[in-house]
Amino acid sequence: MYGSLDISTSGMVAQRTRMQVIAANIANMNSLENTKGEYDPYRRRAAMLQPAGNPDQPQGVMVGAIDIEQDALRREYRPGHKFADADGYVMVPDIDSTTEWVNGLQAS
Repeated sequence: MYGSLDISTSGMVAQRTRMQVIAANIANMNSLENTKGEYDPYRRRAAMLQPAGNPDQPQGVMVGAIDIEQDALRREYRPGHKFADADGYVMVPDIDSTTEWVNGLQAS
């Protein structure tokens, strides 16, 4: 049986994971390549929180999944870039640093 400290701890662990995801978003907001050097723009991630334990008797919170936003790219004009298309546009991560910082403040 979970005590109040265990429930509080579950929230802190979930928010720590959320902060790690937010930090990764900020760190990779300009990343256009994967580890193999191939064009693969970073896509924003979000920690999805859900109740832990039995739905009738929640016992804290947990990260249910890390959602990868597949449509989180925007076109940016960068003629001459190695990943630019014929019109000079590159698909880049659509990550707003202000939004990420506010989410980080909320999670802390």
